[in-house]
Amino acid sequence: MAFIVGDNCIRCKHTDCVEVCPVDCFYEGPNFLVINPDECIDCEDCVAACPVEAIYSEDDVPEEQAQFIELNAELAEKWEDNNISEKKDAMADAEKWKDVKGKIQYLEH
Repeated sequence: MAFIVGDNCIRCKHTDCVEVCPVDCFYEGPNFLVINPDECIDCEDCVAACPVEAIYSEDDVPEEQAQFIELNAELAEKWEDNNISEKKDAMADAEKWKDVKGKIQYLEH
């Protein structure tokens, strides 16, 4: 079982989670982070670190975000050259987007 980055990360992209990941399994896209499920060791450190509560255990992903299970795997492979392990600033308008729900249409692949 891996952990999954969900909808709340889109257009926010806080990177507190990558800083605590012991195996560097996060990958960065233009406005979203993903976890490579094949690299995740299920340590759960990233869950508490995420300021927008965007990270779920694969078994606890809300039904309306189930598509993110496959998206994390697909995008981790697509963004394989964009491994991120050090904290960066969040997106400039992250505060504006942090409580917006249903942001999948804004995901940049």
